[in-house]
Formats: sequence, structure tokens, C-alpha cells
Amino acid sequence: MSNSKRLKEIVNIINTKKISSQEMLLKELKKKGFNITQSTISRDLKDLRLVKRRNIDGEEYFVIDNNIFPEKKPLSFEKLASKLKESVISIRNTGNIIVIKTYPGEAQSVAASLDSMNYNEILGTVAGDDNIICVVDTIENTLKLMDILKNI
Repeated sequence: MSNSKRLKEIVNIINTKKISSQEMLLKELKKKGFNITQSTISRDLKDLRLVKRRNIDGEEYFVIDNNIFPEKKPLSFEKLASKLKESVISIRNTGNIIVIKTYPGEAQSVAASLDSMNYNEILGTVAGDDNIICVVDTIENTLKLMDILKNI
């Protein structure tokens, strides 16, 4: 089978299942009739710009990297915790929106730190000088994220 068919199938698998390892992806491809090696999978992941993303439950899985700055690395949880502790005054939510109040001039760096965690459930953040609006995909995930942020 051709490379383009294999790459299309990888995208289809990634978009329909939570694939957390190259081995899992290799098994899925073999089920579809692709007989390939681990090194081929590695090259395909790089070609498709697949990266691992973490959800707020701590699960990691492959997604297509839509980041236009590929050199930007995800922030460690410890660095996010440090940034929140030193900059955040309060965290409140309404529905699926979290409002984070920071000390003056700190909102953009806190929002950037939160964005760099690559939580799939966060649809986006908007930061002013001392306020951040964080939109989460569901109310359930908002409550989970609130717990994470407040327990830091």
C-alpha cells in the first residue's frame, strides 16, 4: 500500500481513537492491513506533525500538532504551579468559563503558561492585564480543571 494511503489511515486512526503509543498505532495499522516497522511509524509521526497531548485526567495521546511554533515545548506542571502561585489572586468559574484574576501585568504570562500545558479540553484563553478568561469544552471538564488549578 502507498505512503499516502498509510498516512491518511494514521490520521483517521488518530482522529477516532485515543492512541497513546507508537505500539498501539502499529497494532491498529496492522489490523488495517499495513505491514510496517516501528521506524516507519516514527517517520510518519514526524511527517504528520503528530505530538502527544494530555487531557485534564492525565491521559496522553497523539494529536496533529496545529502549533505554528514547533519549537514551543509544553510547560511542565511544576512550572505552571510556580507561575500560578506567584501570580494568581483568585480563580472562579461560571458554566464552562473560568475567570482568573492576577496581579497587574501577570495575566498574559499566566495564560501562556496555561496554554502551554496543551490541555485538549481548553478551547482558548484571552488575557488582559490582570484578568484571564479560559473557555473549557464542557462544564464537567471546567470543574476538573478548577480542582487542578485550585489545588496547586
